[in-house]
Amino acid sequence: MSADVELESVSADFGSFRAVDRVSVSIKSGEFFSFLGPSGCGKTTILRMISGFVEPSEGVIRLGGKDMRGIQPNRRPTVLIFQNLALFPLMPVWENISFGLEVRGIDKRSRRAKAEELLELVDLPGAADKSISQLSGGQKQRVAIARALAVEPEVLLLDEPLSALDLKLRQHMRAELRAIQKRTNVTFIYITHDQGEALAMSDRVGIMSQGRLQQVAAPREIYNHPVNGLVASFVGENNTFPGEIVSISGSFAEFKTGLGTFRAALGPGVTKTTRCQLYARPEHARLVDTQPDGLNSIPVAVSDVTFEGNFINILVTDRDGRMHTVQVRNDGATVVPAPGAKLHMAFEPDRAIVLTDETTVTAGLRA
Repeated sequence: MSADVELESVSADFGSFRAVDRVSVSIKSGEFFSFLGPSGCGKTTILRMISGFVEPSEGVIRLGGKDMRGIQPNRRPTVLIFQNLALFPLMPVWENISFGLEVRGIDKRSRRAKAEELLELVDLPGAADKSISQLSGGQKQRVAIARALAVEPEVLLLDEPLSALDLKLRQHMRAELRAIQKRTNVTFIYITHDQGEALAMSDRVGIMSQGRLQQVAAPREIYNHPVNGLVASFVGENNTFPGEIVSISGSFAEFKTGLGTFRAALGPGVTKTTRCQLYARPEHARLVDTQPDGLNSIPVAVSDVTFEGNFINILVTDRDGRMHTVQVRNDGATVVPAPGAKLHMAFEPDRAIVLTDETTVTAGLRA
């Protein structure tokens, strides 16, 4: 069983500070949904309001269509997994998993059977009698998930559960979490400041900033079509060019900067009077020997080259001393220029976008 989750104009105030500001979003039953944003943006407060540990100052939260106002955390169909996992060190694994069932009065034999079943689900067969201290970080994560699933929640809430793990283990656990969610079809709501986690696991992502929801969309849509400069800057890397729009033709603009006038796609809500910047992803730029026809380009000097494994970042400096990045694949065929080389950084008009500097609450929140 899983439930849909609806937030309708939900706010949270702590004294004079507004942590969450009129957030509205509908999360589908069985969806893996992530709230992504920097520390202090309000995403954890949203999770605590859904679970019942924080009461909204305004607005309504519905789980499975039912208004949650006045309903205590232990009466809600949710389970919250905290960052520190809160496993019981003196209990074996199976008792940790079945603790919630014991509280409900389920007999020992049935609890043990359920724990064994869940250990199979999270790919930890044979671990029932191990102590918590015998487990690795990733195994502890799986035990915490199994314990949460034991009480058959309709919504599982996860508050940055992978933050303490090393990079390789985090990457492995992303795939494990996604697989578990697919097998159980429980609604997962995941909180993270790590864009890689959110983009890799989620059906949809909600970008948060300063308590407000900026954009809700599928990961690829978020990355390829950000609605404002804040989203573009937080999700992925960008080369940015300040300036102003001098003309608009259809869905494209002529954008004047201190380095020249570029042609770029118009972002949502951008007009000639909008305060905005031009954004171009490093992987959409390339270095050429001479100024190309029909492309945006600027003369640059190569200042440094950084090796990142499967790709290489070439750092270049324009005539005003501003740094830009060109990203190329490490495929063995790419010729990497030496520091000091004088080249042109070029990018296609349809691979650049002019976005507003203003934060906005966008369409698509109830999709």
